[in-house]
Amino acid sequence: MTSNNSIRIFAGSGGKDLATKICTILGMEIGKSRSFLFSEGNTFVKIDETVREQDIYLVQPVGRRPNDEFMELMFWIDAFKRASASSVTVVMPFFSYAKADKKDEPRVSIRARVCTDALEAAGADRIITMDLHAPQIQGFFKIPVDHMYARPVFCEYLRKRGIENFVIAAPDAGFAKNARKFSYELNVPTVIGDKHRSGNDEKAEILEVIGEVRGKNVVIVDDFSTTCTTLAEMAGALKAMGALDIYACISHGILQQKGLDTLDKSYIKELITTDSVHNELTLKHPKVNTVSIAPMFAEAIRRIHSRESVSKIFDHT
Repeated sequence: MTSNNSIRIFAGSGGKDLATKICTILGMEIGKSRSFLFSEGNTFVKIDETVREQDIYLVQPVGRRPNDEFMELMFWIDAFKRASASSVTVVMPFFSYAKADKKDEPRVSIRARVCTDALEAAGADRIITMDLHAPQIQGFFKIPVDHMYARPVFCEYLRKRGIENFVIAAPDAGFAKNARKFSYELNVPTVIGDKHRSGNDEKAEILEVIGEVRGKNVVIVDDFSTTCTTLAEMAGALKAMGALDIYACISHGILQQKGLDTLDKSYIKELITTDSVHNELTLKHPKVNTVSIAPMFAEAIRRIHSRESVSKIFDHT
């Protein structure tokens, strides 16, 4: 690595498993630190080694406990800055508040903008993230943002899985562009669902599916799922149109037990997700397989620290 400063990788409470994998790939020890909650709910963080003049990479998704994890992230940034770290790069593989990117009804907060302002105010120098629900959120930041994609990891898995005669399906128009990129890389057709969501209750209805699926296997692709409602509705619509086996790929597996119960009852044969968020529920579920993004993030960190192009990682897509 060509930087004059040494590199250290630390993890928040939500990123320890992923950070450990990244450190193993890069041949280094994970930084010594600790965090815990006081009895009244306050978060405490402490760095247990010197970080003066070092480039810090802090792994902390904002996922299954978004409020606690985001506040912990803020405190970590502040702690590293006060300990005279040369720079703090936030490795936030999942950013839950990315879905709150606009004011789409009266008298609501644009929560993603509030969070990005707060991260900058706390002292973050750079962000590495993956598959933002709304990619335009990169423009909310004044600091550099490296936006990674799970697509190469999923495509590699699907090739090895050996699924034949299949199409890629987007559950709604919002993910259609990304779905077409999957199709281009895998050389298969794309179909698109017409999804309607009437409120904020996380219930979705698939009104129709645009494209031919009869007699074909289908791989649904999306960025995240909590309740599995959209995936299950899409799978039902595909099955009604004559689809054969149905699979799903989601970048962030933040499924709750209710979502896994829905998955069990659905037509989905296999759900593939990544380890962007540590979720014991999905790791133990027989229908869920997890692929690791650690090699991709390790390479991104190496390239950033060596002042190399991160986009080279995706030149093949």
